[in-house]
Amino acid sequence: MNFKALFRKKDINRLLGETHYEDEMYGGLELARNLTLRDLTSLGIAAIIGAGIFSTIGNASAAGGPAVSMLFVFTAIACAFSAICYAQFASTIPVSGSAYTYAYASFGELIAWIIGWDLLMEYAIGNIAVAISWSDYFTSLLAGLNIHIPAYLTMDFLSAMRGHKEVSELLASGTALKDIPLNLQNAYEAWQTAPALGSVRLVADIPALLIVVLITYLVYIGIKESKRTANMLVLLKLIVILLVIAVGAFYVQPENWSPFAPNGVSGVLKGVSAVFFAYIGFDAISTTAEEAKNPQRDMPKAMIYALVICTVLYVIITLVLTGMVSYKELAVGDPLAYVFERLDLGFMAGIISVSAVIAMASVLLVFQLGQPRIWMSMSRDGLLPKAFAKIHPKYQTPSFATIVTGFVVAVPALFMNLTEVTDLTSIGTLFAFVLVCAGILILERDPDHRMRAGFKVPYYNGKFIFPLILVAVLAIGFYFNAEGINNFLKFEGGWEETQHKLPMVGFLLVCLVLVYYTFKNNLSLIPVLGLVTNLYLMTELGITNWSRFLAWLVLGLIVYFFYGRTHSKLRLENDAPKR
Repeated sequence: MNFKALFRKKDINRLLGETHYEDEMYGGLELARNLTLRDLTSLGIAAIIGAGIFSTIGNASAAGGPAVSMLFVFTAIACAFSAICYAQFASTIPVSGSAYTYAYASFGELIAWIIGWDLLMEYAIGNIAVAISWSDYFTSLLAGLNIHIPAYLTMDFLSAMRGHKEVSELLASGTALKDIPLNLQNAYEAWQTAPALGSVRLVADIPALLIVVLITYLVYIGIKESKRTANMLVLLKLIVILLVIAVGAFYVQPENWSPFAPNGVSGVLKGVSAVFFAYIGFDAISTTAEEAKNPQRDMPKAMIYALVICTVLYVIITLVLTGMVSYKELAVGDPLAYVFERLDLGFMAGIISVSAVIAMASVLLVFQLGQPRIWMSMSRDGLLPKAFAKIHPKYQTPSFATIVTGFVVAVPALFMNLTEVTDLTSIGTLFAFVLVCAGILILERDPDHRMRAGFKVPYYNGKFIFPLILVAVLAIGFYFNAEGINNFLKFEGGWEETQHKLPMVGFLLVCLVLVYYTFKNNLSLIPVLGLVTNLYLMTELGITNWSRFLAWLVLGLIVYFFYGRTHSKLRLENDAPKR
């Protein structure tokens, strides 16, 4: 095996020429270009404002207090570094595929495969989690309207089975059913009342299935229909969020903001995963590059606009929530609705419940739009079967890839509870951001890339600034969290304790390497900061998520070496006999 062949790069001219096919398999079809700057920005907002603002913001605030608003700012800055790098790639290579395509141009085929495989996991797990969350909000909304669906039709099989077992044990130990948490009671009821087929209970989350089917249909029939739906959903949820801010501001009690960071820096950082999960959607904009009317001009603007708008809303919402009630009360799944119910503003809680259903649907729409285009891009390169690149002759969408995406999301959402692995969505996205930032550092040395770039990452020489920033951050860390740093430096407790420090050790080593190369090669500061901040956020996701993430990548490498490498178009062309 030729090791160098694994890192063959795709020429930018070739990437731009592959958006149109004369091949009989594709019928010479292209994706329809319908998206304007407003549409792209709307897609970004649709993807970003979802579970983060309606759900995970509660637990993050309960752990870190009002200071979590600053964590949103820090995370937004980390995302902004990445967004600027995405923007340069999008303006230079306006092709579907997002970070996969960018990696193919900057790192070569093997790294492109790894990031493509990673993105498939990220979008699939994220979509499944959103579909399940949407189902929970939807059934709660119906219950509020006195419409009750049998519990076994609104819960996944695994949750019902585990809940029934746990409740049975509690009942056997003498605990009264009324004293058992409500979520376990619901699981017990679902299992008890479900019809049985032999020894198998028929428990399935039907609302999750139906929303995935509906969204997949919308994505299948065209980008124009998808954008209209996304624009409408975004407008509705922005109106509701502004209403929440306007009404909630009158009930803010400033004393609730003191102490601002009750659990210190460590408490604030506990919310990193939840807060970052709120931002992961902006990269989905880049998957629609081939459907934008003017991608070189509009893609960079849309990414920045969406990020700025959503950050402002997140910070204000966090401050309003933590000002209305004590941060200690916010460890709930629906913090916005809870706060208004707590203050006897039931009409607002109802409006928020409706908005949450709309918000979740818009997130699912954008993610279901993005994933098929990654399948399509990988198929074009021969790394996946040809069928995934097929364009529908009427709707001008990647038809087969869209249907497969629907199945990949709908079936697990019907039966499985993926709450334990939803952090994989965050770690997968961060990994993509790291590679995109690193890709800019590589392509900056390519004169052809610099000439083509409609939008360029502003250049600031990081030679001296980057080391100074690291020293300043370290000093601040010692000042605010000396105990945490001292505990990290004590390698005690054997492997069980040490393994959790490995991601941070790796991060520190990468920082040292980057300091060396930044000083030696005068690297651009913004991509370097993007790489470092995203890598740091990855270290906060824990060794368990790293283990699962690495296991998924190993599986991907097996698929690549048994199928992708042998079918790669670049490899076949390079290995073909020369005439």
